[in-house]
Order: sequence, then structure tokens, then C-alpha cells
Amino acid sequence: MKALGSRAGHGSDDSVGELVTRASQQMSELVREEMQLARAEMTEKGRRYGWGGGLFGGAGLVGVLAAQTLVAAAIAALTLVLPVWASALIIGAALAAVAAVLAVAGRKQVARAGSPAPEKTIDSVKADVAEIKEKAHR
Repeated sequence: MKALGSRAGHGSDDSVGELVTRASQQMSELVREEMQLARAEMTEKGRRYGWGGGLFGGAGLVGVLAAQTLVAAAIAALTLVLPVWASALIIGAALAAVAAVLAVAGRKQVARAGSPAPEKTIDSVKADVAEIKEKAHR
């Protein structure tokens, strides 16, 4: 009779074991959901870093081609009067402009990716911990 009275006083018919089991299941589910959120966030960041890195790589390749062309233009300028080196100089300048555009686009992609840490997940975990602490103190 005493046990019934103490349960009724707490407003719950669940035993302590059932409550602990339910809390354990909820914590496991919460951890799984947070891991899924972290995975999704890291996948998105990885995609942005991949694009940014690819664009930087493209800028580097086109930059090397521009440098080679400008060297060829300098050589041509020493051996011929105008037509060959002038055309090589124009091509080199065009390649340099393409490299600049790719570099700017790559920098923007990396900047959009932000920090490599899963910030949304970290904030979510902090909120979950704060809520658990708050409910534990009630």
C-alpha cells in the first residue's frame, strides 16, 4: 500500500526501471539523430570544399599555361618583329584573365563552405545537453 501511495504522489505508474529504459532509448535515438545531422552537414561542407579546391586547381593549371604562353611571347618578341609575339601576348593575357576568374570563383566556394566543423550539429548537441540538465534539475 505504501508503494502505491508513493507512485501516486509522483503522478506516474512507471517503475524506475521502465523510466531508465525509456531514457536510455531516447538518448540512443538522440545520439543517432545527431550523428545523422553531423554526417549531412559534413557532406555539404565537403562538397563545397571539393568545388572550391577544383576551381583553385583549374586556376593553377590555367595560370601555368598563361606563364608558358607569356614566356613564348617574350621569346617570339626577341626573334620576330610583331605578328608572332603580339598574338602570343594576347593569348597569354586571355589565359591569365581566365585564371583570375577561376581563382575568384574558387575562393568564393571555399568561403561559402565556412569552418570545417559541423557547427549546426554542435549547436544542436549543446541545446540538447542544456535541456537535459534543465529537466534533471526539476
